[in-house]
Amino acid sequence: MTPIAVTIAGSDSSGGAGIQADLKTFAALRVYGASVITALTAQNTLGVQGIHDVPAAFVLAQIESVFSDLAVTAVKIGMLSQVETIVAVAEGLGRYAGRIPIVLDPVMVATSGDRLITDEAVEALRRHLLPMAEIVTPNLPELGCLIGEPAAATENAAVAQGRKLLSLGARAALVKGGHAEGTESIDHLMGADGTMRRFSAPRIATRNSHGTGCTLSSAVAAGLARGVPLAEAVAQAKRYVTAAIAASDSLPVGKGHGPIHHFHALWR
Repeated sequence: MTPIAVTIAGSDSSGGAGIQADLKTFAALRVYGASVITALTAQNTLGVQGIHDVPAAFVLAQIESVFSDLAVTAVKIGMLSQVETIVAVAEGLGRYAGRIPIVLDPVMVATSGDRLITDEAVEALRRHLLPMAEIVTPNLPELGCLIGEPAAATENAAVAQGRKLLSLGARAALVKGGHAEGTESIDHLMGADGTMRRFSAPRIATRNSHGTGCTLSSAVAAGLARGVPLAEAVAQAKRYVTAAIAASDSLPVGKGHGPIHHFHALWR
């Protein structure tokens, strides 16, 4: 079978994050990508200038259209800024939860610092989608937001918060350390069964990090779509994203935080 991953997320008009980053990642990792667009953003490397939400009923229609035809093998969920949209996505995916792995990337704050989700939507995300997720992939600010605490300042605090997140219903959590300090970027893969693996890579000095979180979660989804076990899918995704960040300065795009290089293995 052809591995098929579906991204349910917002569009980034500058092409570096969101739906565009997800589809680029799927393609780079040999997975066919389909999409369900939840929002349009007027966005560039300098920030987010506007958000236009797709009506929830049409989000649901996109899900039903894709899943009624394509043999989907993994799902990645990204930006969901409205309660109605979250409920629609939960309804559309309800019959597939547990059969198709779902990667939930709780997109709440853009790289530029712009807030992308309402407080009510955070609660809806916790209630409706966390229990469906095979894995949830928050960065430190998103993790704190999900459990109602300040962002963790130390590695031990991040691990403790990750355990609290798992108590909300997800099977596994990948706590990303990109917002931490230090010479290494350390992520922790934590399972509801108490297992934990630590993934480390050198922290790369670059301003071109736009789309890093979207890309990591979609790379995990790509691995799961190909039937790779979760821990190995995370390891492969970490290596791919690290290389994409390392190559980002060879891809000069925009005047602000430029994108990482999704196709670094193909062209520079």
